[in-house]
Formats: sequence, structure tokens, C-alpha cells
Amino acid sequence: MIGSLARAPGGAAEEIVAQRLAAAGWTILARRLRVGRLEIDILAQRDDIAAIVEVRGRRAGTRVDPLDSIGGRKAARLAMAARALWSQRFATDPRVRVLRIDIAGVIFGADGAEVEIVQGAIEA
Repeated sequence: MIGSLARAPGGAAEEIVAQRLAAAGWTILARRLRVGRLEIDILAQRDDIAAIVEVRGRRAGTRVDPLDSIGGRKAARLAMAARALWSQRFATDPRVRVLRIDIAGVIFGADGAEVEIVQGAIEA
């Protein structure tokens, strides 16, 4: 199955990260959620924390690490989306105290996928 996933790293990476989050007790609230002109890859919640998860997938041996592939413009757009999402969805929800932006990097290699999730990687 990993072979077929590696042919489409973006969607496959999102699926792997969603599975990893769910296994860690997170509830996946949405995938590919549109907030204005930006698409949020994964919106998840565990306890009183909601997380926007930006997923980056790469094949092993590529020159840019997936976690390093988010530039300032993308980070600013994610922060803007987080502020909009907070005001539209979570500001009045007593079950959510924190909305953070995480980055998940997935590297596809011959032995499967390696996942790294950096919590709170971008300030909103």
C-alpha cells in the first residue's frame, strides 16, 4: 500500500497524518477545510485544544525537508486563517481554549513513511 501512497505524496501524507492523530486521541473535525481562500489540510481537536495541521509530504532524498518547505507567506496565510477560524468557530465554544497551528512532515521512503509533527510551529 505504501507504494501506491508514495505516488501521490500530498493526499497520502494527509491520510497518514490523520490516522496518526486519530490514534493519538485526536478527533478529526475537518479535512481540506476552506477558510477564505486558504485550504486547511486537517482540523483536529483533543480535549480543549484545536489544531490546524498543515501537512507536507516529500519523497526520501528530496532537497527540501517537508518541515522547511513553508515560507513566510504561507505561514502568514495560515495565521490569518487561524484568526478567522477562531472568531468564526471557536471564540464562543467553551470546549476549546486554544487554537494552534501544527506542521506535519511526512517523508516517504523505501521502508514506509516517517512522520514528524511540530506542535505550535506557527504563531497566530
